[in-house]
Amino acid sequence: MKKPLLGFLLLAPGLAAAQTTPRYLVKGQVGHLNAPAKMYLVYGPQVLDSATLHNGQFELRGSNGWPHAAELVLERQGHLREGGRNGMYTRSSPERVSLFISPEPVTVTSPDSLPKARLAGGPQLAAALRLNATLRPFTARFKAARTKEASAALDQEYVQTALAFIKANPTAWASLELLQQLRILAPPQYAGVSPLYEAFSADLKNSPPGRQYGELVRGLKATAIGAPAPAFTQPNPDGRQVSLSDYRGKYVLLDFWASWCGPCRQQNPAVVKAYNAYKDRQFEVLGISLDRENERAKWLKAIQDDQLPWTQVADLRGFNNEAAKRYGVQSIPQNFLIDPTGNIIATNLQGDDIQATLARFIK
Repeated sequence: MKKPLLGFLLLAPGLAAAQTTPRYLVKGQVGHLNAPAKMYLVYGPQVLDSATLHNGQFELRGSNGWPHAAELVLERQGHLREGGRNGMYTRSSPERVSLFISPEPVTVTSPDSLPKARLAGGPQLAAALRLNATLRPFTARFKAARTKEASAALDQEYVQTALAFIKANPTAWASLELLQQLRILAPPQYAGVSPLYEAFSADLKNSPPGRQYGELVRGLKATAIGAPAPAFTQPNPDGRQVSLSDYRGKYVLLDFWASWCGPCRQQNPAVVKAYNAYKDRQFEVLGISLDRENERAKWLKAIQDDQLPWTQVADLRGFNNEAAKRYGVQSIPQNFLIDPTGNIIATNLQGDDIQATLARFIK
């Protein structure tokens, strides 16, 4: 079962520090706490700011990227432990609350503990709180889902609820953040997400995450069903240049993957099964790896370990792979089925759907 996107997930926290950004201010009072009690403002694995409480009062101010969700964490003993993989911060205290930071000041007040705090701010915080309230009921429902069918139906309902919120709140930064996150639950389709993106305010669309999503929308338009497949040429492991045009006259599945991508590796057996079933019927697979130059050895080992017999190419630039950019690929696994005339006829095929779709077109 896929996990619901309750609260807010990060898009690219490492980008935040590199931007010239608007200021934020978060202040308030929690009881009458004093040192060593400390309040932290965190964004995923990053600690953005911290302040020691004096008679319950604290103030956090600074700048960080663009308006986005964050979390306040109260550590009564003062220390936010660091640990886990890659030095990610462990929020050890149960006293934390989600909020939204933007140029609109946020005030936090509580008589005794952070979970009981009342948040006050401007329209951006209000929209984020409405979103949390809208999606919160899904938490228990996802936990209670016992079958694959029930989970799939709940995923669909969650996505539709989220899309309705985005449509109704085109000036909310929370809407842009949510639209980005929905890619985890459902591959975006141009007809569905383009009107939502185009309705966003100029501030949202011109921000780093807005521009990133704009690239995705343009890629979706270029790779919509029936569109000509964008051309590209990339080297195989031996350095030979391979072009998509080499496959004209055949059905070809463009398979975007990487050695480090767990879901991609889990999908590979299904691709192998489909390839073996149709390889003698004018069908080919072309793998495009999103590994980087320093991962070349892992890429080649994954090809061998997963026994992938078809041609593999890569420019070893990760998600900056030129073919991936032309196809708007921002998450993997991702694939595109192209017909003998060079037009896209299916996308995002998973598991047994690969072979079932081939059966519809290849008689």
